Amino acid sequence: MEKVISGIQQIGIGIPDVHKATDWYRRHFGMDIKVFEDSATAELMTPYTGGEAHDRTAILALNMKGGGGFEIWQYTSREPQPADFDLMMGDLGINVGKIKSINVPGTYDEMESAGLDILTPLEKNPAGDYTFFVKDLYGNIWQVVKGLDFFKKKTPASTGGVVGAIIGSTDIEKARKLYSDVLGYDEVVYDKTAAFDDFKGLPGGENRYRRVLLRHSKPRQGGFSQMFGPTEIELIEVQEREPRKLFKDRYWGDLGYIHLCFDIQGMDVLKDELEANGFPFTVDSANSFDMGKAAGRFTYVEDPDGTLIEFVETHKVPIMKKIGWYIDMTKRDPKKNLPSWMISALRFSRMKG
Repeated sequence: MEKVISGIQQIGIGIPDVHKATDWYRRHFGMDIKVFEDSATAELMTPYTGGEAHDRTAILALNMKGGGGFEIWQYTSREPQPADFDLMMGDLGINVGKIKSINVPGTYDEMESAGLDILTPLEKNPAGDYTFFVKDLYGNIWQVVKGLDFFKKKTPASTGGVVGAIIGSTDIEKARKLYSDVLGYDEVVYDKTAAFDDFKGLPGGENRYRRVLLRHSKPRQGGFSQMFGPTEIELIEVQEREPRKLFKDRYWGDLGYIHLCFDIQGMDVLKDELEANGFPFTVDSANSFDMGKAAGRFTYVEDPDGTLIEFVETHKVPIMKKIGWYIDMTKRDPKKNLPSWMISALRFSRMKG
């Protein structure tokens, strides 16, 4: 078997109120498909939780326009902690989550009318595409970008799901050993160093940065690849100050972006390739985990600056929970897309206000 990367499955977000956050993301970002809600003890994450297992509740929400989901994550056995310093662009970790829009200027107008905390005016990025940045209810920064592809166009929101992230780095060439060589982000859309107009209004956005936007030249394959669609990673390196680790002296699961997760098949093959490139698993569920309505194997690696990247090899996924319809992914060709009608059935899990 070979490794198959279907796309970005989700971005993990540590928040203080899982249900309040889920409702906000439903109303303002169109993340209204609940794949699962699960409460359990994160027993395997002790390397990142002070050596002690903690309880948590997690909700995975999707958007039928496509893109990855939000894993909305809340500690229930401790108080999630904020950073003890003001976070700035270029700090080490996931700075920004990227969500796609069918019409970026239209989305800007919608979010402005809704009273959202928009940080930057509508500007063009170094590739010449309109973009802007907005804060959610807990201060996490999101970038709205032009969507390259949509699973369903006629949905209530103009935005879709996750298409990538902006990640702070101290050495972009070293980071590309993971993101380009292993994860397939081999296409450089731009590689520029400057003070950028589209960053003005962001914390630290007036500084000079090296920005490298990466995409994958080969279309993704696998069960949910049509749903996830094309994705991008933007690596940024601040030029005028020493960046700090976003999770310094904090736990995985504390407030902010906690990981970026890829949906894959062929975990053992991926493990060998990662180890050969200097990125061994730091967490490995080894056998199938079970989150009540979904099951699979999950692992973590760290990029060269400690940013956590998760991999999930899905074994079972709910399509229509009310009638007990689940898909056993272990019995399918790992490169074959699930039929569109089957994925479309997720709409029956839509959350309503």
